[in-house]
Amino acid sequence: MDDPTTSATLRRRSDGAVAAIRAVRASAFTIPTETPESDGTLAWNATTLVVAEVQAGNQTGLGYTYTDRAACCLIKGTLAEAIVGQDAMDVARCWWAMEAAVRNIGRQGLAAMAIAAVDVALWDLKAKVLGLPLVDLTGRVREAVPLYGSGGFTSYRIDRLKQQLAQWASEGFCRVKMKVGRDPEQDRERVKQARKAIGPDVALFVDANGAYSAKRALQMAQVFAAEGVSWFEEPVSSDDLAGLRFVRKRTPPGMDVAAGEYGYGPRDFEALLDARAVDVLQADATRCGITGFLQAGALCSGRGMPLSAHCAPALHAHLGCMVQATAHLEFFHDHARIEQLLFDGTPRARGGKISPDRSRPGLGLELRRQDAERFESLGP
Repeated sequence: MDDPTTSATLRRRSDGAVAAIRAVRASAFTIPTETPESDGTLAWNATTLVVAEVQAGNQTGLGYTYTDRAACCLIKGTLAEAIVGQDAMDVARCWWAMEAAVRNIGRQGLAAMAIAAVDVALWDLKAKVLGLPLVDLTGRVREAVPLYGSGGFTSYRIDRLKQQLAQWASEGFCRVKMKVGRDPEQDRERVKQARKAIGPDVALFVDANGAYSAKRALQMAQVFAAEGVSWFEEPVSSDDLAGLRFVRKRTPPGMDVAAGEYGYGPRDFEALLDARAVDVLQADATRCGITGFLQAGALCSGRGMPLSAHCAPALHAHLGCMVQATAHLEFFHDHARIEQLLFDGTPRARGGKISPDRSRPGLGLELRRQDAERFESLGP
């Protein structure tokens, strides 16, 4: 049988499809952190990367998410059944087929992240079939995306916190972020020391991961303002829209409230925007897929709201250059480390910015299987 694609041309099948999806695979890799890490509400010592691969013709698209290995079962079962046989070029059709398939499973959380990984793989596959870098599918609005260095875990000693943030500042990052919320009294001193480490000209962001009550968040906002903090992420739970709005309306001038990283689709993003709960909306394509990220970008453009890409810098380097509303991208310590450890083709931060590699098709990423095998999470 002829291969539906060739390197020189795209030949449609008799039913109009460019390339039918033939197989869907998934693998999980659990990578220990360098040291135990924590934020305001959670502690961890490893991160699990779930990789989805979608094959059509002689091309394989790669996508990924950061979630439990249980997502592999969904990807190889329910989601594969929904999209195998579909045209690889019809990403939107595949998206809605997967959405329909998880109705009785539950759309939010694990199912959404499994869909996100496959959705990313489908976009990567489509770009590869067309012989284009992902960023060129819709066209670029910018050449590079500004970054903010992100780490500063609450488990870090002060010297490690200062070293990490100062390193990013020395590399040209204009913004850095640290975790708060574990202990309000320690937060005061840690933020003060962070400011000393980075100097007066680098923007300082804090992320409470929903650890504070609304009134405690307002109290801490005043403390942080004294050190020039300009970004307060999830001061309260992102599920508490009234609490976020309460804090946003009362924070000191010059301090933005941000949330949205747990948005799994346009309704989640619309809820935050309709409630006027944030000054900056966040979106994470490893949770909402590229399809969801583009939807978030459209919502932000329509409302004049800045969008900040959450984590996964190797993926969001493309999306940040595709979506006009994107203000910056989180260069999260754990994900940047994992992506550079396991993927070939990861874009590098230069002067506090990141650009996708347009010499490579799709996302430009290839899984280094031999390096990844030692981290493979096979389950019981």
